[in-house]
Amino acid sequence: MGEKKGFFKRLVEGLTKTRNNIVSGIDAIFNGFSSIDEDFYEEIEEILIMGDLGINATTAIIEDLKAKVKEQHIKEPSACKQLLIDSIKDQMNVGETAYEFENRQSVVLVIGVNGVGKTTSVGKLAGKLKDQGKKVVLAAADTFRAAAGEQLTEWAHRAGVDIISGQEGSDPAAVVYDAIQASRARHADVLLCDTAGRLHNKKNLMAELGKINRVIDREYPEAYRETLVVLDGTTGQNALAQARQFSEIADITGIILTKLDGTAKGGIAVAIHSELGIPVKYIGVGESIDDLQKFDADEFVNALFDVKTEEKEE
Repeated sequence: MGEKKGFFKRLVEGLTKTRNNIVSGIDAIFNGFSSIDEDFYEEIEEILIMGDLGINATTAIIEDLKAKVKEQHIKEPSACKQLLIDSIKDQMNVGETAYEFENRQSVVLVIGVNGVGKTTSVGKLAGKLKDQGKKVVLAAADTFRAAAGEQLTEWAHRAGVDIISGQEGSDPAAVVYDAIQASRARHADVLLCDTAGRLHNKKNLMAELGKINRVIDREYPEAYRETLVVLDGTTGQNALAQARQFSEIADITGIILTKLDGTAKGGIAVAIHSELGIPVKYIGVGESIDDLQKFDADEFVNALFDVKTEEKEE
């Protein structure tokens, strides 16, 4: 329980900037309006959009809020806060199957541009899976950047998992091929592939990912597939734009959102899910291996609004 509790505390701290950005404004509205009218809704809408929740999510949240207010005959603005929190949570529910790959023999491709914490996230994810008793093989298929391979090797040693890499500049699909053979031979549960993500040259990236996917389809057809994009939470709307671009060239199944500890743009987690229908599956709030955790919409929104939660019995 300790690790989880610690993470929630860090999440609450990490979201301070986002919270100050959104919640203080919303509280002022709840306390400043004497009745629920169009102006009231407009003010809330503006704050959510300013908080990077995105137009789509915000519209859905406001519609939902209006419906609940009508349904429950609510007259007091202050009574809307919990409804608003619930509406935001509803927007973000990832569902039961989000982590299906953990229970299956799977291949997880991780893509993302340089500087977002991609390789670090792959390393942390390897450590998490290993801690769950999984046999993990890492594929260093980001052969474009010499440092990526070295960094991943370091994480592999730290996590105590096997790593397969190629020469710098070698064909990423060839590295994945070797890693599949190794995964087979070692009966690995999860093959985690760190792949490049150079979005400024979409055509090349598309070709590269296409080739990797063909190798996996051919050599490892029984494996369950997961493709995660790593995004830097501090970039807000830019992270959303990147997610959109990646979703155009690959079948993205989830998002890893990093660096949420130092940003006022934490609301972007809501926007990505709502705008693209791609759930945020993991969030990172710091440097250590425990700082990557499964995304829990309840916890996230509670942390965002600093809702005091009852100690959940594990």
